[in-house]
Amino acid sequence: MTEITILSFPKDIDKYDLVASFLKLRNEVFINKMRWPLYQTEGMEFEQYDTLGVTYIIAHEGREVVAGARLMRTDRKFARYSYMIRDAYLELLPGLPSDICSEEPPVDHNIWEMTRFASTQNSVGAEIINQGIDFLRSKAAKGCLFLGPPAFMRFGVRLGYDPIPLGPVTGNKDGRFLAFRCDFK
Repeated sequence: MTEITILSFPKDIDKYDLVASFLKLRNEVFINKMRWPLYQTEGMEFEQYDTLGVTYIIAHEGREVVAGARLMRTDRKFARYSYMIRDAYLELLPGLPSDICSEEPPVDHNIWEMTRFASTQNSVGAEIINQGIDFLRSKAAKGCLFLGPPAFMRFGVRLGYDPIPLGPVTGNKDGRFLAFRCDFK
């Protein structure tokens, strides 16, 4: 049976093995299957946004991770980085197009970003998104930004959300991307 666990660090450090397994899953999906030129070590894909203070939504069967995503507030800043969508817009991320948004993305403690969605089982995607949004609502969030292929926004519509594109569909050699926002009622 698939279970969804939401982990925030450093509070949930005792369950870090699930995060390590999620980073390995990301390596499998993004580097091995999609052939994205991302940083990895010891079979784990991670980047500057995988720090203390982020939240992970992880679907697992026992200790085997089958899907997950990363959540972070848009008002966080560490070194020169804030969050993926904004940093792409500000041309801080070589490889991600800067025209991902038509205007500068928000910096607001009530708006979060969900990125790095990876899965080996399509059947858990809706549950990850829904539980992630329930978690955000419990934190008094007013909305969430997403980044993914254009089909990801259509998936949000099928789940009953009203996504708003932040810019055009854009892309690079790794694929097509769309940044969008869902506000919570």
